[in-house]
Amino acid sequence: MPGHILILVENLSVPFDRRVWQESRALVDAGFDVTVICPQGAKQDREDEVVVDGVRILRYPLRAATGGPIGYLREYSAALWHTLRLALKVRRERRVDVVHACNPPDLLFLIAVVLRVGGTRFVFDHHDLVPELFESRFAGGPRFLHTVTRLTERLTFAAADAVISPNESYRTVALTRGRKNADDVVVVRSAPDLDRFVRCESDASLRRGKRYLLAYLGVMGPQDGVDYALRAVKILREQIGRDDFHCVFMGSGDVFDDMVALSRELGIDDVVEFTGRVPDEFVMRCLSTADLCLSPDPWNPLNDVSTMNKVVEYMAMGRPIVSFDLKEARVSAGEAALYVAPNDEFAFAKAIDELLHDERRRRRMGALGRERIEQKLSWEVSRRNLVNFYRQLLPSGRPSDSLQPADTRHVQIQVAHPIDVHEKIFHVVEGVQ
Repeated sequence: MPGHILILVENLSVPFDRRVWQESRALVDAGFDVTVICPQGAKQDREDEVVVDGVRILRYPLRAATGGPIGYLREYSAALWHTLRLALKVRRERRVDVVHACNPPDLLFLIAVVLRVGGTRFVFDHHDLVPELFESRFAGGPRFLHTVTRLTERLTFAAADAVISPNESYRTVALTRGRKNADDVVVVRSAPDLDRFVRCESDASLRRGKRYLLAYLGVMGPQDGVDYALRAVKILREQIGRDDFHCVFMGSGDVFDDMVALSRELGIDDVVEFTGRVPDEFVMRCLSTADLCLSPDPWNPLNDVSTMNKVVEYMAMGRPIVSFDLKEARVSAGEAALYVAPNDEFAFAKAIDELLHDERRRRRMGALGRERIEQKLSWEVSRRNLVNFYRQLLPSGRPSDSLQPADTRHVQIQVAHPIDVHEKIFHVVEGVQ
């Protein structure tokens, strides 16, 4: 019998969460049974229970946090209760071989600890560095809350039988702060599915009568730098003197309304368009039309070591990129991006101007990005790493499959005994100052 994997995610609904959905589909296609527990979406993914493409999805109602750290405490408490309730329901129905928990928050290990009594293993899918995320969102906030985020991260690592890291920087965190063995950590990069990211005919109407189109695609949170991009657009127009471009910002998030208001305050709302969340068809059409794509994530301890989905998605569409000079941005984009000094809005604007003057360079950068995705960074590569990881973790559930061998440098899983895990957690609580 194939293994049964219970995936827990709190940050987004599924299938809307692209990484979780890609992982779920890959595991089902490889012969594993997959159940996902997640919150309902605000406008999509509203059913309590549904089966989509062989993935069973159980959803619960959840109100997003407002009002700072206290709001997040309320959100996470409600999410934890609903997740535990549904996880116990799933286990009553059938055995759960693995709890695959995606952070944030770093609290879902508690569900795995409860289910471990029945022999369930715990895989930590490390989406965000929560201590750094806390610092980026609540700079200057209560110090004890930062200590709490460090503690829950350590507890999560201690409880995990194995860790999935999205890049080598996060893997280093798992080996150092998390104190995991190298054999217990595998890299599965967030990567675009090339069956989804397909160039289509450009749509000149998106330029709104201007010569060039600049595009942004992604979440709009406090740490995502949309405000940096807007101030760079103001510099581009008023100080550099360009008025031959239109900008489309696709996506939504906590600061969406603030960014719309900021564009008005800066006096650039006539050349900046906020679409909110849009269908894939619009995304493909817009990116196929865009002359240049923006990755304005400012330098901070979180962004510097995080892989930005927008960067690899721009590359998949063959688009040149302007980015602040971040460690993982360079790892992903290579020569497909023009990098400028971190958090320097004037330099960002100058880089946009430089590339708009050089069509040949833009074409070359776009081609290099697409080639890099096809050869190294597509979802097909990540899918093979994920499936091989689970085949070693659950060898009795190994299905026949036509997958080719992948990079298995770190895919040697040593499963901890439940008693060992409880002892690790005890020592972590003692050790965090």
